[in-house]
Amino acid sequence: MKLLLPLTLVGLGLLSPSARGADAKPKSEFLGETRVYKKVDGRDLRLFIVKPDDWKATDQRPALVLFHGGGWTGGTPTQFNDQAAYLAKRGLVCVQVEYRLVKDIPGPPTNCVRDAKSAMRWVRSHAAELGVDPKRIGAGGGSAGGHLAAFAAMVEGNDDPADDLKVSPKAAALVLFNPVFDNGPDGGWGTARVGNRFKEFSPAHNITADDPPAIVFLGRNDPLNGVPVVERFQANMKQAGVRCETRFYDGQAHGFFNSEPWKTVTLIEADKFLTSLGWLKGPATLKEPDLSNVPAAPAKKAKAKQ
Repeated sequence: MKLLLPLTLVGLGLLSPSARGADAKPKSEFLGETRVYKKVDGRDLRLFIVKPDDWKATDQRPALVLFHGGGWTGGTPTQFNDQAAYLAKRGLVCVQVEYRLVKDIPGPPTNCVRDAKSAMRWVRSHAAELGVDPKRIGAGGGSAGGHLAAFAAMVEGNDDPADDLKVSPKAAALVLFNPVFDNGPDGGWGTARVGNRFKEFSPAHNITADDPPAIVFLGRNDPLNGVPVVERFQANMKQAGVRCETRFYDGQAHGFFNSEPWKTVTLIEADKFLTSLGWLKGPATLKEPDLSNVPAAPAKKAKAKQ
């Protein structure tokens, strides 16, 4: 049985499928061990934890908590299976998060952001048993998931009343794939949901000097999250004294990072960023794809896959 990952990642022999919990699992299935981080509304909310082959409980490894996209109304934690498997092979503990969706609930994504903070707090409070350094827990995500990762790290308030607020939900680094982190009326996305409360929900409107370093990936043809929004975010982060790197991809639309060759391209850049923080060692083990004949992606409508 084989892990069904893209040819660029596995077929070239560059990503072993044997990271703990990652073998024999197609993208539609959950990777790793399952833990319940929260019980709410009559359901268990789960984390899917992928560990390196040589993991030990006594380790003090960095971790990356990943939030899927889907406009806060859809999506699945399996979105980042490939990234989690690769980064676990590189030495991280990776955690994919199941959170409540707001498809049939009007208004702001309050449940989503509360669950994001709860998940980060759970990982930090269980760091010892996860073999994780509580000071090196990062967060990442795509689109709405990127918003959640940034929100938990950058925005005060909207905590679950049942959480232990003495435990910080703040990530030590952010890896964001076309994140909708600006929900305001000036080029942002999600304003229809948050309305005049956009400053309460937008990481882009809550930048402070103690925010974590970040890397942001964006296709230049993204209709939901324009280049000016990300450039403004980067400028404001730098003004606050916070490291913020951006990677823009010509001709690419929203969600481009979900497909090859861009999945590998962005993952290599994420690897370099995490290595620069001292979280990974050595060069990325993926081969740079040949982009010479890759066509531009057609622009997608606003309801595109997140």
